[in-house]
Amino acid sequence: MTSKPTVAILGPGGIGGLVAALLSRSGHRVICLAREGTAEVLRRDGIQVRSGQFGDFGAGVEADTELREPVDACLITVKHTTLDAALTRVSPAVLGDALVVPLLNGVEHPAELRRRYAPELVAPATIRVESTRVQTGDGEGVVIEHGSPFTEVDLVGAATVRPRLDTLASALAAAGVTARVVDDETAALWGKMAFLAPFALLTTRYGVPIGEARTRYRSELEALVAETAEVGRACGAPADPAGSLARYDLFPAAAKSSMQRDAEAGRALELDAIGGALLRAAERHGVAVPVTARLVKELGGVGARGHSFE
Repeated sequence: MTSKPTVAILGPGGIGGLVAALLSRSGHRVICLAREGTAEVLRRDGIQVRSGQFGDFGAGVEADTELREPVDACLITVKHTTLDAALTRVSPAVLGDALVVPLLNGVEHPAELRRRYAPELVAPATIRVESTRVQTGDGEGVVIEHGSPFTEVDLVGAATVRPRLDTLASALAAAGVTARVVDDETAALWGKMAFLAPFALLTTRYGVPIGEARTRYRSELEALVAETAEVGRACGAPADPAGSLARYDLFPAAAKSSMQRDAEAGRALELDAIGGALLRAAERHGVAVPVTARLVKELGGVGARGHSFE
Protein backbone atom coordinates (compact mmCIF):
# COMPACT_ATOMS: atom_id res chain seq x y z
CA MET A 1 0.00 0.00 0.00
CA THR A 2 1.42 3.35 -1.02
CA SER A 3 1.55 6.40 1.23
CA LYS A 4 -1.44 7.73 -0.73
CA PRO A 5 -3.63 4.61 -0.90
CA THR A 6 -6.59 4.44 -3.25
CA VAL A 7 -9.67 3.85 -1.11
CA ALA A 8 -13.12 2.60 -2.04
CA ILE A 9 -15.99 3.64 0.22
CA LEU A 10 -19.00 1.33 0.19
CA GLY A 11 -21.88 3.50 1.39
CA PRO A 12 -21.17 7.27 1.30
CA GLY A 13 -23.59 8.17 4.09
CA GLY A 14 -22.87 10.04 7.29
CA ILE A 15 -19.75 8.05 8.13
CA GLY A 16 -18.57 7.06 4.66
CA GLY A 17 -19.21 10.48 3.19
CA LEU A 18 -17.21 12.21 5.90
CA VAL A 19 -14.24 9.83 5.58
CA ALA A 20 -14.38 10.02 1.77
CA ALA A 21 -14.35 13.82 1.80
CA LEU A 22 -11.49 14.00 4.30
CA LEU A 23 -9.35 11.53 2.35
CA SER A 24 -10.09 13.29 -0.95
CA ARG A 25 -9.20 16.67 0.54
CA SER A 26 -5.93 15.12 1.71
CA GLY A 27 -5.03 14.09 -1.84
CA HIS A 28 -6.21 10.49 -2.03
CA ARG A 29 -8.07 8.88 -4.87
CA VAL A 30 -11.49 7.93 -3.46
CA ILE A 31 -14.11 5.80 -5.22
CA CYS A 32 -17.57 5.86 -3.61
CA LEU A 33 -19.82 2.88 -4.30
CA ALA A 34 -23.55 3.57 -4.16
CA ARG A 35 -26.85 3.33 -5.99
CA GLU A 36 -26.87 4.89 -9.46
CA GLY A 37 -28.73 8.03 -8.40
CA THR A 38 -26.35 8.75 -5.55
CA ALA A 39 -23.32 7.89 -7.69
CA GLU A 40 -24.47 10.33 -10.36
CA VAL A 41 -24.88 13.14 -7.83
CA LEU A 42 -21.46 12.38 -6.33
CA ARG A 43 -19.78 12.48 -9.75
CA ARG A 44 -21.48 15.76 -10.59
CA ASP A 45 -21.47 17.66 -7.31
CA GLY A 46 -19.11 15.87 -4.92
CA ILE A 47 -19.46 15.92 -1.15
CA GLN A 48 -20.09 18.99 1.01
CA VAL A 49 -19.03 18.78 4.66
CA ARG A 50 -20.27 21.03 7.45
CA SER A 51 -18.09 20.48 10.48
CA GLY A 52 -16.99 22.34 13.57
CA GLN A 53 -13.88 20.17 13.78
CA PHE A 54 -12.81 20.27 10.13
CA GLY A 55 -14.53 23.40 8.85
CA ASP A 56 -16.94 23.60 5.92
CA PHE A 57 -15.51 22.32 2.65
CA GLY A 58 -16.30 20.50 -0.57
CA ALA A 59 -14.48 17.51 -2.01
CA GLY A 60 -14.67 15.75 -5.35
CA VAL A 61 -14.78 11.96 -5.50
CA GLU A 62 -15.17 9.27 -8.11
CA ALA A 63 -18.34 7.20 -7.88
CA ASP A 64 -19.72 3.99 -9.33
CA THR A 65 -22.37 1.38 -8.64
CA GLU A 66 -19.80 -1.39 -8.15
CA LEU A 67 -16.07 -1.85 -7.74
CA ARG A 68 -14.50 -2.33 -11.16
CA GLU A 69 -10.77 -2.19 -10.40
CA PRO A 70 -8.33 -3.07 -7.62
CA VAL A 71 -7.90 -0.62 -4.72
CA ASP A 72 -5.71 -0.60 -1.64
CA ALA A 73 -8.57 -0.68 0.85
CA CYS A 74 -12.36 -0.87 0.80
CA LEU A 75 -14.08 0.79 3.75
CA ILE A 76 -17.54 -0.64 4.39
CA THR A 77 -19.70 2.08 5.90
CA VAL A 78 -23.27 0.99 5.17
CA LYS A 79 -25.87 0.23 7.81
CA HIS A 80 -25.99 -3.41 8.87
CA THR A 81 -29.61 -3.56 7.66
CA THR A 82 -28.38 -3.11 4.05
CA LEU A 83 -25.08 -4.98 4.31
CA ASP A 84 -26.00 -8.08 2.31
CA ALA A 85 -27.31 -6.09 -0.63
CA ALA A 86 -24.42 -3.62 -0.51
CA LEU A 87 -21.76 -6.33 -0.61
CA THR A 88 -22.91 -7.33 -4.10
CA ARG A 89 -21.20 -4.10 -5.24
CA VAL A 90 -17.81 -5.47 -4.14
CA SER A 91 -16.92 -8.72 -5.87
CA PRO A 92 -14.19 -10.74 -4.15
CA ALA A 93 -12.60 -11.34 -7.55
CA VAL A 94 -12.31 -7.62 -8.31
CA LEU A 95 -11.32 -6.73 -4.75
CA GLY A 96 -8.25 -8.94 -4.99
CA ASP A 97 -5.90 -8.46 -2.05
CA ALA A 98 -7.32 -5.15 -0.88
CA LEU A 99 -7.97 -4.64 2.80
CA VAL A 100 -11.64 -4.94 3.77
CA VAL A 101 -12.24 -2.44 6.58
CA PRO A 102 -15.75 -2.51 8.05
CA LEU A 103 -16.74 0.56 10.06
CA LEU A 104 -19.96 -1.12 11.14
CA ASN A 105 -21.93 -1.19 14.34
CA GLY A 106 -22.10 -4.39 16.35
CA VAL A 107 -19.72 -7.29 16.93
CA GLU A 108 -20.91 -10.10 14.66
CA HIS A 109 -20.13 -8.73 11.18
CA PRO A 110 -16.41 -9.68 10.95
CA ALA A 111 -17.32 -13.37 10.83
CA GLU A 112 -19.84 -12.67 8.07
CA LEU A 113 -17.29 -10.74 6.02
CA ARG A 114 -14.61 -13.40 6.51
CA ARG A 115 -16.94 -15.94 4.96
CA ARG A 116 -17.16 -13.79 1.82
CA TYR A 117 -13.63 -12.39 1.51
CA ALA A 118 -10.15 -13.66 2.34
CA PRO A 119 -10.26 -13.84 6.16
CA GLU A 120 -6.83 -12.32 6.75
CA LEU A 121 -7.74 -9.28 4.65
CA VAL A 122 -10.75 -8.37 6.81
CA ALA A 123 -9.54 -5.73 9.24
CA PRO A 124 -12.39 -4.62 11.54
CA ALA A 125 -12.41 -1.00 12.60
CA THR A 126 -14.42 1.15 14.93
CA ILE A 127 -15.25 4.82 14.56
CA ARG A 128 -16.44 7.23 17.23
CA VAL A 129 -18.17 10.21 15.65
CA GLU A 130 -21.55 11.84 15.15
CA SER A 131 -22.06 12.45 11.45
CA THR A 132 -25.12 12.28 9.21
CA ARG A 133 -25.97 12.77 5.55
CA VAL A 134 -28.64 15.43 5.38
CA GLN A 135 -29.21 16.22 1.73
CA THR A 136 -28.57 14.91 -1.76
CA GLY A 137 -29.09 16.84 -4.95
CA ASP A 138 -30.24 20.37 -5.72
CA GLY A 139 -26.71 21.28 -6.80
CA GLU A 140 -25.20 20.70 -3.38
CA GLY A 141 -24.15 17.10 -3.87
CA VAL A 142 -24.06 14.85 -0.84
CA VAL A 143 -24.14 17.01 2.29
CA ILE A 144 -22.60 15.70 5.51
CA GLU A 145 -23.18 17.36 8.88
CA HIS A 146 -20.46 16.38 11.34
CA GLY A 147 -21.56 17.27 14.86
CA SER A 148 -19.07 15.72 17.28
CA PRO A 149 -15.85 17.54 18.23
CA PHE A 150 -13.88 14.36 17.50
CA THR A 151 -13.47 11.68 14.84
CA GLU A 152 -11.61 8.62 16.14
CA VAL A 153 -10.85 5.35 14.35
CA ASP A 154 -9.29 2.15 15.69
CA LEU A 155 -8.08 -0.45 13.17
CA VAL A 156 -7.26 -4.05 13.95
CA GLY A 157 -6.26 -6.97 11.77
CA ALA A 158 -3.97 -9.93 11.22
CA ALA A 159 -0.23 -9.52 11.75
CA THR A 160 0.33 -10.18 8.05
CA VAL A 161 -1.50 -6.94 7.10
CA ARG A 162 -0.18 -4.82 9.97
CA PRO A 163 2.14 -2.69 7.76
CA ARG A 164 -0.78 -1.92 5.44
CA LEU A 165 -2.99 -1.03 8.39
CA ASP A 166 -0.28 1.31 9.65
CA THR A 167 -0.23 3.01 6.23
CA LEU A 168 -4.02 3.37 6.23
CA ALA A 169 -3.97 4.75 9.78
CA SER A 170 -1.32 7.27 8.73
CA ALA A 171 -3.45 8.31 5.74
CA LEU A 172 -6.48 8.82 7.97
CA ALA A 173 -4.39 10.76 10.49
CA ALA A 174 -3.01 13.01 7.76
CA ALA A 175 -6.62 13.68 6.73
CA GLY A 176 -7.47 14.84 10.26
CA VAL A 177 -8.84 11.67 11.85
CA THR A 178 -7.45 10.44 15.16
CA ALA A 179 -6.44 6.96 13.97
CA ARG A 180 -4.49 4.11 15.50
CA VAL A 181 -3.86 0.42 14.99
CA VAL A 182 -4.68 -1.79 17.99
CA ASP A 183 -3.94 -5.43 18.71
CA ASP A 184 -7.10 -6.84 20.27
CA GLU A 185 -10.13 -7.23 17.98
CA THR A 186 -12.46 -8.30 20.78
CA ALA A 187 -11.46 -5.32 22.90
CA ALA A 188 -11.91 -2.91 19.99
CA LEU A 189 -15.34 -4.16 18.96
CA TRP A 190 -16.70 -4.44 22.49
CA GLY A 191 -15.18 -1.08 23.41
CA LYS A 192 -17.36 0.45 20.70
CA MET A 193 -20.37 -1.66 21.67
CA ALA A 194 -20.03 -0.64 25.31
CA PHE A 195 -20.50 2.98 24.28
CA LEU A 196 -22.87 2.58 21.34
CA ALA A 197 -25.50 0.19 22.71
CA PRO A 198 -26.60 2.31 25.70
CA PHE A 199 -26.49 5.49 23.57
CA ALA A 200 -28.50 4.00 20.70
CA LEU A 201 -31.07 2.10 22.75
CA LEU A 202 -31.79 4.89 25.22
CA THR A 203 -31.97 7.84 22.78
CA THR A 204 -34.10 5.84 20.34
CA ARG A 205 -36.48 4.44 22.94
CA TYR A 206 -37.28 7.86 24.40
CA GLY A 207 -36.74 9.97 21.29
CA VAL A 208 -34.38 12.41 22.98
CA PRO A 209 -30.81 13.59 22.26
CA ILE A 210 -27.93 12.56 24.48
CA GLY A 211 -28.13 15.71 26.64
CA GLU A 212 -31.60 14.77 27.87
CA ALA A 213 -30.87 11.04 27.98
CA ARG A 214 -27.83 11.47 30.24
CA THR A 215 -29.76 13.60 32.72
CA ARG A 216 -33.44 12.64 32.67
CA TYR A 217 -32.73 8.93 32.20
CA ARG A 218 -29.41 8.76 34.04
CA SER A 219 -30.26 5.70 36.12
CA GLU A 220 -31.23 3.72 33.03
CA LEU A 221 -28.10 4.91 31.22
CA GLU A 222 -25.93 3.75 34.12
CA ALA A 223 -27.71 0.38 34.19
CA LEU A 224 -27.25 -0.09 30.44
CA VAL A 225 -23.57 0.80 30.69
CA ALA A 226 -23.07 -1.66 33.56
CA GLU A 227 -24.88 -4.47 31.73
CA THR A 228 -22.98 -3.93 28.48
CA ALA A 229 -19.67 -3.80 30.34
CA GLU A 230 -20.44 -7.09 32.08
CA VAL A 231 -21.25 -8.80 28.77
CA GLY A 232 -18.07 -7.40 27.25
CA ARG A 233 -16.03 -8.77 30.14
CA ALA A 234 -17.63 -12.16 29.68
CA CYS A 235 -16.60 -12.07 26.02
CA GLY A 236 -13.00 -11.36 26.99
CA ALA A 237 -12.87 -7.58 26.56
CA PRO A 238 -11.72 -5.05 29.16
CA ALA A 239 -14.47 -2.78 30.39
CA ASP A 240 -14.49 0.82 31.54
CA PRO A 241 -18.05 1.81 32.47
CA ALA A 242 -16.89 5.02 34.13
CA GLY A 243 -15.07 5.97 30.95
CA SER A 244 -18.17 5.33 28.87
CA LEU A 245 -20.27 7.55 31.12
CA ALA A 246 -17.63 10.27 30.94
CA ARG A 247 -17.65 10.11 27.13
CA TYR A 248 -21.43 10.64 27.03
CA ASP A 249 -20.92 13.80 29.06
CA LEU A 250 -18.46 15.09 26.41
CA PHE A 251 -20.95 14.77 23.57
CA PRO A 252 -22.80 17.92 22.50
CA ALA A 253 -26.18 17.89 24.23
CA ALA A 254 -28.05 17.88 20.91
CA ALA A 255 -26.22 14.80 19.57
CA LYS A 256 -28.40 11.91 18.43
CA SER A 257 -27.50 8.29 17.80
CA SER A 258 -27.67 6.98 14.24
CA MET A 259 -30.39 4.56 15.36
CA GLN A 260 -32.47 7.46 16.64
CA ARG A 261 -32.04 9.30 13.33
CA ASP A 262 -33.12 6.17 11.47
CA ALA A 263 -36.21 5.91 13.68
CA GLU A 264 -37.10 9.54 13.04
CA ALA A 265 -36.72 9.02 9.28
CA GLY A 266 -38.77 5.83 9.27
CA ARG A 267 -35.80 3.70 8.23
CA ALA A 268 -35.07 0.17 9.42
CA LEU A 269 -33.23 0.10 12.74
CA GLU A 270 -29.93 -1.66 13.39
CA LEU A 271 -31.64 -3.21 16.40
CA ASP A 272 -30.51 -6.75 15.67
CA ALA A 273 -26.87 -5.75 15.05
CA ILE A 274 -26.70 -3.79 18.30
CA GLY A 275 -29.37 -4.86 20.79
CA GLY A 276 -29.81 -8.35 19.35
CA ALA A 277 -26.08 -9.07 19.30
CA LEU A 278 -25.77 -7.87 22.88
CA LEU A 279 -28.61 -10.10 24.05
CA ARG A 280 -27.23 -13.12 22.19
CA ALA A 281 -23.82 -12.64 23.80
CA ALA A 282 -25.43 -12.19 27.21
CA GLU A 283 -27.39 -15.42 26.76
CA ARG A 284 -24.29 -17.35 25.69
CA HIS A 285 -22.42 -16.26 28.80
CA GLY A 286 -25.29 -16.35 31.29
CA VAL A 287 -25.23 -12.60 32.00
CA ALA A 288 -28.45 -10.96 33.16
CA VAL A 289 -29.27 -7.79 31.20
CA PRO A 290 -32.82 -6.85 32.23
CA VAL A 291 -32.73 -3.17 31.25
CA THR A 292 -31.22 -3.92 27.85
CA ALA A 293 -33.77 -6.69 27.23
CA ARG A 294 -36.67 -4.41 28.15
CA LEU A 295 -35.55 -1.58 25.87
CA VAL A 296 -34.93 -3.93 22.94
CA LYS A 297 -38.40 -5.41 23.43
CA GLU A 298 -39.99 -1.95 23.65
CA LEU A 299 -38.21 -0.93 20.45
CA GLY A 300 -39.97 -3.75 18.64
CA GLY A 301 -37.34 -6.37 19.35
CA VAL A 302 -37.76 -9.00 16.72
CA GLY A 303 -34.36 -9.39 15.11
CA ALA A 304 -33.66 -10.03 11.46
CA ARG A 305 -32.79 -13.62 12.32
CA GLY A 306 -36.32 -14.15 13.67
CA HIS A 307 -35.39 -14.14 17.35
CA SER A 308 -37.90 -12.67 19.73
CA PHE A 309 -36.33 -10.93 22.69
CA GLU A 310 -38.72 -11.59 25.53
